[in-house]
Amino acid sequence: MGIESDKAAMNAMLKRYESVTIVTHRNPDIDTIGTGLGIYLLLKYRTKKRVEIVNESKVLPPYMDFLPAFSKIKSVANFEESLIIACDGGDAERFGLDLQNRVVVNIDHHRSNTRFGTLNIVYPDYASASQVAFDLFEGIFEMTRESAFCFYAALLSDTRYFTTSAVTRDVFDAASRMLAYGVDAAKVAEALTRRKSLASLRLLERALHSLKLYCEGKIAVMYVTPEDFAATGAKMYDTEGIADYGRSLRVVDVGIFVTDEGKGEIRVSLRSKRYDVAEVAKRFGGGGHRHAAGFRLFSVKMEETITALIETICSKKENG
Repeated sequence: MGIESDKAAMNAMLKRYESVTIVTHRNPDIDTIGTGLGIYLLLKYRTKKRVEIVNESKVLPPYMDFLPAFSKIKSVANFEESLIIACDGGDAERFGLDLQNRVVVNIDHHRSNTRFGTLNIVYPDYASASQVAFDLFEGIFEMTRESAFCFYAALLSDTRYFTTSAVTRDVFDAASRMLAYGVDAAKVAEALTRRKSLASLRLLERALHSLKLYCEGKIAVMYVTPEDFAATGAKMYDTEGIADYGRSLRVVDVGIFVTDEGKGEIRVSLRSKRYDVAEVAKRFGGGGHRHAAGFRLFSVKMEETITALIETICSKKENG
């Protein structure tokens, strides 16, 4: 199906429901929240439907509070027979909510998406879920400036300020159309780049101090531990962006950033210039994009996880 067919299917599905529940994934980033809020604001002000937006987290990253309607995000879904719109999640478990026996519209851009929805609007060639949502809803409803603002912020963030391999002419076209609705690009850029917490910089310092190179300098590994969080006062959302630093080194192809959350819970973010890290993440039960992927493991040791990753990536590189 193309975007026009998906628009028709989306419109038909919306007409069947008086209530809509928009869900965003756990450990949220700007793409899931911006996409969800963009849709929320459209439905809130362009329809008469009851609309709620949900993220299971009790505490959301405060750096996202510049997004319109951010305060409307709840941690619990209250509508029982609503249409579910899931934003930017590769599988149903990513949302931490019970979506079984519910009608779900799955809006995403991850290649590893499991197509868990009743209606799957998944475009792996798109740079962000917000780009998918913007193309989908533009034409169904009259776009609002606030919705375009949310979609643009998500696009800018997920492309790392238009620097990822997903950036194409179509991405810039979408960004231009978003800005045409009155979005203040400078305001978005400032909100995303000049509002870091002191704790996040102190955590970054510790992560950089841990940096080691492997596989003849082709792999960079950094990590943070529960002790680092305790010493800096940082929260999990303060790790945003750290994964990109290893890959920024000239000789490095793959950057690995490991977060030890304590009690045997490990979160791994993979970044690369050419190497397909999505395939690596898939081996460990995760997924993502070719050059940006990740996974989580439980009841494991961080050192063992790092060793297994290095062996997996190095052996594949040596074998071509």
